Amino acid sequence: MDCLFCKIVAGEIPSHKIYEDQEVLAFLDISPVHPGHALVVPKKHFANLEEIDEAGLAKVMRVVKKVGGALKSGLGYEGYNMQLNNDPVAGRLVPHLHFHLIPRFPDDGLRLWPQGKYEPGQDAEVAEKIKQAMK
Repeated sequence: MDCLFCKIVAGEIPSHKIYEDQEVLAFLDISPVHPGHALVVPKKHFANLEEIDEAGLAKVMRVVKKVGGALKSGLGYEGYNMQLNNDPVAGRLVPHLHFHLIPRFPDDGLRLWPQGKYEPGQDAEVAEKIKQAMK
């Protein structure tokens, strides 16, 4: 498989690993938003969130929580964003499920996205479509 993160997991490409167990790896992003910007990935290849089973996702989330806490206690950040770019249209560049942990501090200048508004009645319609899709 020609996946950048699979190659990092296999040790074929170097990285600054900050956590590793049998199923999950966390390493520093090579293009950080702020120092400490980390990626948490399942070692097994999944292209997106819908492909991973719930047990595997729970293991990844435990590492997200652990690394996030270390960003605060070890580097002195006051918080962090956890971001998943699920599929290319959402900005995913590497086709391997991964969560970004982006350290944050007051007045760091990082904006996420502008807030919008629903048209009258649109919110109820959207909510109903989502609920129906989950049945």
